[in-house]
Amino acid sequence: MLIGYARVSTREQNLDMQLDALKKAGCEKIFHDKLSGARTERPGLSRLKDSLRPGDTVVIWRLDRLARSLKDLITWVNWLHEQGVSLKSLNDPIDTTTPAGELVFHIFGAIAEFERNVNRERSRAGMEAARARGRFGGRPPTLSNDKLELLMSLYYEKKHSVIKLCEMFEISKTGFYKMKQRYEAKHPPKEQRA
Repeated sequence: MLIGYARVSTREQNLDMQLDALKKAGCEKIFHDKLSGARTERPGLSRLKDSLRPGDTVVIWRLDRLARSLKDLITWVNWLHEQGVSLKSLNDPIDTTTPAGELVFHIFGAIAEFERNVNRERSRAGMEAARARGRFGGRPPTLSNDKLELLMSLYYEKKHSVIKLCEMFEISKTGFYKMKQRYEAKHPPKEQRA
């Protein structure tokens, strides 16, 4: 069975063009939403998912009506494939009911995976270069160097609990341990301090 899905981003936009194209393509059922594709909860799309059976084909006017990103589209097509359902876009070269359409989809998927890996490697290399220069990223330190020195000297005296020090310096316990870690990276504690 051909089942259509149409979506427009706002209530002011009109679905007529998409609905006409889906009817012309032979869709027996058509579900639709009038809201942004960025929203994860789309009632029409949920009803579409619930109605699908193995052997069905989801027909959409354009790929961006179903998914907002290539990653999202790949997730959708993989889910449809697991359900035994195909996907056909009327205005894009995607039709997973044909071997050529499935090939095109897998090529898109391979490119997306390659792009994710390149971005991951680039990010990792940038963070390693920053760490080598003593920068750790994240938010700027809450305490000045003088206050950090005072905090650490009070901590090493062991006269105050970590909770009391956090209250005195108005920092969180997690923040304290992060500052301690950074401080000790630059000033290794003496043996008796450990």
